[in-house]
Amino acid sequence: MDIEQKQAELIDHFVKKASAQVGSAIGAVIVEATSHASLFAFSEILAVPTVAELEGTENSVYLEVLRLFAHGTWSDYKSNSGSLPQLLPDQVLKLKQLTVLTLAETNKVLPYDQLMLELDVTNVRELEDFIINECIYAGIVRGKLDQLRRCFEVQFAAGRDLRPGQLGSMIQTLSNWLGTSDNLLISIQEKIKWADTMSELDKKHRKEVEDKVEEVKKSVAVKADLDFRGIEEIYSEPGGVMDYEEDRIRPKRRRHPLV
Repeated sequence: MDIEQKQAELIDHFVKKASAQVGSAIGAVIVEATSHASLFAFSEILAVPTVAELEGTENSVYLEVLRLFAHGTWSDYKSNSGSLPQLLPDQVLKLKQLTVLTLAETNKVLPYDQLMLELDVTNVRELEDFIINECIYAGIVRGKLDQLRRCFEVQFAAGRDLRPGQLGSMIQTLSNWLGTSDNLLISIQEKIKWADTMSELDKKHRKEVEDKVEEVKKSVAVKADLDFRGIEEIYSEPGGVMDYEEDRIRPKRRRHPLV
């Protein structure tokens, strides 16, 4: 089963579970969901009416925890730990995994120093073990650990829930991409048209050259034929070259002196 299908099944499970609970009972569902080893998306659970109704109640802290896991990072938790409940070890692990996904959204080369700072990791060995065992093996990222350059080169990262206001930015980014693609397509079409035009001109020029070559060949053939006929006529005329030759080789009579 791929990660997307598994995510969909888990989301459906926790949405149904949260929908069947009210008040403090939803808190237990949220803790379970945010501790689950294979769940990394929470916006659908946030949208459940009974979950949204926690706002402004004594159980609103659980709503804040769910928002943290939907959009936040480990650094966000440390900054607001005074107003949030202490996280379970599985929740800490999950939030650090989500932090890696957030960093990979904007950068495909993540320096070790940045990762160690964001994840509260003290040494490279611990960091590499975390990335390999808790991120790559979990299927949420793929990439290459470069020990020489001290960085993680991201090849793939699973997407997180959209943050409030992020949808508009994403739509604008996609619109810009579409505009760039349209301009690129027009440029390619113009280059293809130019190439076709040059190809036709090349064919036309080649045809003209071939025609001229044929014309020259015919002209040379005609001239050669005329020259041959002229020579043939010279040899065949009386008193022509053949008669001259015969006269030249005929013995001449010797004149005897008169007595």
